Amino acid sequence: MFEGFTTEDIAVTETTIHTVHGGNGPPLLLLHGYPQTHVIWHKIAPRLAERYTVVATDLRGYGDSGKPPSDAQHLPYSKRKSARDQVEVMAHLGFDHFYVAGHDRGGRVAHRMALDHAAAVDRVAVLDIVPTHKIFATVDQSVATGYYHWFFLIQGGGLPETLIGHDPAYYLISKLSQWGGDFSAFSDEALAEYIRCFLDPATIHASCEDYRAAASIDLAHDEADMACKIGCPLLTLWGAKGLMERHYDVPATWRERASAVSGRMLPCGHFLPEEAPEETLAEFLAFFSD
Repeated sequence: MFEGFTTEDIAVTETTIHTVHGGNGPPLLLLHGYPQTHVIWHKIAPRLAERYTVVATDLRGYGDSGKPPSDAQHLPYSKRKSARDQVEVMAHLGFDHFYVAGHDRGGRVAHRMALDHAAAVDRVAVLDIVPTHKIFATVDQSVATGYYHWFFLIQGGGLPETLIGHDPAYYLISKLSQWGGDFSAFSDEALAEYIRCFLDPATIHASCEDYRAAASIDLAHDEADMACKIGCPLLTLWGAKGLMERHYDVPATWRERASAVSGRMLPCGHFLPEEAPEETLAEFLAFFSD
């Protein structure tokens, strides 16, 4: 799926980050979301590599990246820690500043990165999300129903890990089916990779820790930065068939958190790079070429 790319497990301060990279030109970091891996970018990464040095990674806790032990605060799975991982990956590859695009959880890591590492991020794209703090501050019955996993995955005592672990493939496929506008958009090869990685109990636990961090330490970090805005240009893209479109004015939510926001809705569900690859590619080429 990433023919011509180099695969590398890169050691960062606290773990290792599974990485594929290839192409030539300005560096562009691609971050995936839940419950996937870097493979979400397989339809567009080779074409982006014609103009950019493309770096696609598995976030800590996901895919073939390391899964460090957590703590009572869930700090090891905070977006602050994950953002630092990715900045260190880019530094290892020789890039002290770069473009970044993040889908879903990767978008939340990119948001934190643009605040904590402003000098490193030249432009940022966030796909099918509004800020974490915004969701928790505005959640109602409809949002909670659509995003029930936010509240299921944060439960303690191993509850979600045990229930998901009973049949991880069923759970993963149900998530992709519920959030996607067209399940046929997931290639057999990509789906097999998602399932392979999600069958690991350590991945299931780490992904729960990601959501536990979002409901605790990430909110504390966000609240401490409410007076700060992302200074670099920000692109927001979202799916016409998704929860974001139904419940939020997506660009308006990002204008609360960033100074220069552009974006539009694409004709798909949640998984833009797989469901609407041509449109996603066109938006990236335009935004990251300005």
